[in-house]
Amino acid sequence: MPVDSIGTVLNPGNGMATQQNTIQQEDFIRLFLSQLQFQDPLEPVDNREFLAQLAQFSSLEQSRQTSENTESMLAMNSATQALDLLDRDVEVQNGGVASTGTVTAIRFTPTGPELTVQTTLGQVLPNVRLSQISLVKP
Repeated sequence: MPVDSIGTVLNPGNGMATQQNTIQQEDFIRLFLSQLQFQDPLEPVDNREFLAQLAQFSSLEQSRQTSENTESMLAMNSATQALDLLDRDVEVQNGGVASTGTVTAIRFTPTGPELTVQTTLGQVLPNVRLSQISLVKP
């Protein structure tokens, strides 16, 4: 899940979640056992090679879990940032034009929080991303 932070450049995307092609632990064990079962008995594979594959898979699994945890923390940070902006005066970059207003509502979507900003001119800007906020006024 991509997470925007205040002051970053907006990177428009399709907002669609992509399916990851990952091998699960059970699939790896099944593959590992099949490899053992069908190896050539006259030229067996070295045990060190199997252990290296297992260690490599274990390392990849830990990296995946770390990535998921980091992604969750970023999503929580993004939500906290959005909540902190509620009823605050902000400057929004909207299509290259800066507008000043107050954050009046927050909507949480799968792609991250979207703010509703009411400008000083009375205009309502819906679907403002955190990356569009260039300044938070005290």
